[in-house]
Amino acid sequence: MTPNIKSSLCFLTPSGLRPQHPLFVFLPGMDGTGQLLRTQTGALEVDFDVRCLAIPPDDQTGWDQLTDQVLELIHTEIAKHPAGRPVYLCGESFGGCLALKVATQAPQLFDRIILVNPASSFDRRPWMLWGGQIIQWFPNFLYEWSSVGLIPFLGDLSRISPDDHQAFFSAVRTVPKETSLWRISLLQSFNLNDLPLDRLKQPVLLIASGSDRLLPSIPDAEALVCQLPNAKLTTLPHSGHACLLEKDVNLYEILKSQQFLQPMLVQ
Repeated sequence: MTPNIKSSLCFLTPSGLRPQHPLFVFLPGMDGTGQLLRTQTGALEVDFDVRCLAIPPDDQTGWDQLTDQVLELIHTEIAKHPAGRPVYLCGESFGGCLALKVATQAPQLFDRIILVNPASSFDRRPWMLWGGQIIQWFPNFLYEWSSVGLIPFLGDLSRISPDDHQAFFSAVRTVPKETSLWRISLLQSFNLNDLPLDRLKQPVLLIASGSDRLLPSIPDAEALVCQLPNAKLTTLPHSGHACLLEKDVNLYEILKSQQFLQPMLVQ
């Protein structure tokens, strides 16, 4: 996957174009790099044409503009190839919130939606609000140290391959302090009650980690399932927040086991 992130939002293509397959759009977590899907793309590319959103490290646009830019990118991808192929939208953590914004604005675009530990209750976690207020006073060198210190909350390193440890550390350190504070402020302002969730009639799969140290992902996902017309939940009992990096988690196999692939895709 190309490591360079342009000065504006863009899609990264993991290894090549597959226009004959359904389009799979991944919206990343707080790091915004799109690089942390790396352990999943090999399996996904068997049946999908994968795109990973990359958000520039200095990007400080609001929810509405982010939503419009992502939709513009998706419309561009759809227009490149013959009409009619399914579009899957997948968002993880911060990207899960963005996916809900995108999907509720243009529900007709998406055949399936996947939400992985969406950070939809961030505004109701006081300790995170306090943390954001404290971080703003950190000098940059201390912020870099503190961001690495958050890794045990973001993921379970014992479940992540040593080869992926460095990618995880690099992604966390990619986000400057000012951008981190901005994205925290976006999550603080995110409110499910502001979204017309009843517009999402297509199947929605929520994937929640049982050992998430950052957010109560299972209770949050259970609540969200009740608000969506056609949603179901699957849990990963031993996984941490960044579950898609874990060596024993295979997103494609989860989609298959949950019968979330359209019949023509199942091998």
